[in-house]
Amino acid sequence: MKAAVLRQTGAPLQIEQLALDPPRAGEVRVRIEAAGVCHSDYHYMKGDLAHPLPVVLGHEGAGIVEEVGAGVTSVAPGDHVVLLWRTSCGRCEFCNRGKPALCSLGAGIRASGMLMDGTSRLHASSGEEMHHFLGVSCFAEEAVCPEAAVLKIPHDVPLPIAALAGCSVMTGVGAVINTARVEPGSSVLVIGAGGVGLSVVMGAVLAGAGQIIAADLAEPKLELARSFGATHVVNAASEDVVKTVRGLTGEGVDYSFEVIGNVETMAQAVRAVRRAGVATLVGIAQMGATFSVNALDLVLQEKSIRGSIYGSTRPAADFPRLFELYKSGRLPLDRLLTRRYPLEEINEAYQAMLGGEVARSVVIPHG
Repeated sequence: MKAAVLRQTGAPLQIEQLALDPPRAGEVRVRIEAAGVCHSDYHYMKGDLAHPLPVVLGHEGAGIVEEVGAGVTSVAPGDHVVLLWRTSCGRCEFCNRGKPALCSLGAGIRASGMLMDGTSRLHASSGEEMHHFLGVSCFAEEAVCPEAAVLKIPHDVPLPIAALAGCSVMTGVGAVINTARVEPGSSVLVIGAGGVGLSVVMGAVLAGAGQIIAADLAEPKLELARSFGATHVVNAASEDVVKTVRGLTGEGVDYSFEVIGNVETMAQAVRAVRRAGVATLVGIAQMGATFSVNALDLVLQEKSIRGSIYGSTRPAADFPRLFELYKSGRLPLDRLLTRRYPLEEINEAYQAMLGGEVARSVVIPHG
């Protein structure tokens, strides 16, 4: 099968022919129909975050089950599935507390680049072993992943839409609904209007926020944010975000969301919230990155800072609701999907993402 391989940080992805072993017990083989072009993969490509190399990237995906290993009961060949890149065991403390994205089992898979038994199903033609990425590796025509990394979805949800839901949409909407728990009538600031930021805007609309302010450096992204429900926009290239937000709200917003992963904008998100405000950090920063906050504000103004990974989602409960919202027209995900690329043009897809040309795009491995 064809797959996009990262062999060296700072270098383009290489399209290679790889061998894919059959699924073992508790594993599933999926024909990948769509994989989202997400900035999280780019962090590893650039070297902001580390992963064992070589690795087949891709974590935001959806496809059709082709084969299952022994003991698999939740899916069968022919089922449509969304890939879950935060694999969880369903039994540990965090899974039982409703926080499966923090599961230690999934953390081990992500750190090792291997599957649950500590081995890989991916090999180069020379026999060289390849690493899996976040347990799913969907920048490929097919993937073998743990049963816990797939979730059956309705056949009437288009698979490219399901792919976007698998990371950017759930991350953004979930940060609003699950992590921050935005209240109706409240004010919201979203710093960064890419695919995840736009999903935060959509989540704020669903939550009934009265004022939704989007901030970005690119005017086209701000216009997109308006089309998705932002009531106000701030061009951070020419305006002071915190000052402008305070001018719009009087004191600051009830909730802010940083979806870039930049320490300066993270600090802005904290400064932009009012007394008792909640700043939620969604963007992935470089390893070791830190930022400072006014400690007195946190105490005297009772501000809160929260982290949100994968939208604090509980996949089996949250994905069905998200897809129902899409099918009822309350989540306009079709407008979020800007372009489709063949797998061979994955590096061009990333250049378009970095250039701000797209809201969200997908690669179609079998296109």
